Amino acid sequence: MTATGSTEGQSVSRWERWKQVSRRIRVPLGFFAAALYLFELWRRTPRPAAIAWSLALVLPGLWLRGYAAGYVKKNRELTITGPYAHTRNPLYVGSMLIAAGFAVALLSWPVALVLAFGFALIYIPVIASEEEFLRSTFAGFDEYCRQVPRLIPRLTAARLARPQTDACDKSKPDESANHGFSPGLYLKHREYNAAIGTALLYLSLLFLRPVLAAIIH
Repeated sequence: MTATGSTEGQSVSRWERWKQVSRRIRVPLGFFAAALYLFELWRRTPRPAAIAWSLALVLPGLWLRGYAAGYVKKNRELTITGPYAHTRNPLYVGSMLIAAGFAVALLSWPVALVLAFGFALIYIPVIASEEEFLRSTFAGFDEYCRQVPRLIPRLTAARLARPQTDACDKSKPDESANHGFSPGLYLKHREYNAAIGTALLYLSLLFLRPVLAAIIH
């Protein structure tokens, strides 16, 4: 093996290890972020103005996640319409907006840094793995990537030709000639859980600290 081949092999090995580590620490990192969030909530009183400003990020994030969930047909077709004509990962963009909004609500740099670090550590390898699968499964994925950004949305929708067959299973006919938003897909993906979780977090911002203070004192 040449020196170049050895270096490439080491890079691939490190990348695979990173993907494995990211899968293992996803849940512990989530618990750590939640614990830090509660600690920061106890340490400082949330400001009503900051909570109000946070809605400017959280509500668009929730809308984007819900809108995307009503389009995507996981592992069955390459989704290129709706929000997927603006960004390849609208669900992750929505999650980032929601997380940024709650960091703003707390005015907490530690929470913001942990969330940013967590997203980089977890979502970069996750997105890379998903793109490897999509590239190997759907013939039009490379053309889709050339026209649609990975994360930062383009302002105008990309005009892409829809593949005539499902690369994952050609034996199944297209379930719907209408590729618009589907409430059924939204419910199937249980995206309403994001709205429920967001509501609970806002309730904690408004009431958890006073309730804990009353119990302790």
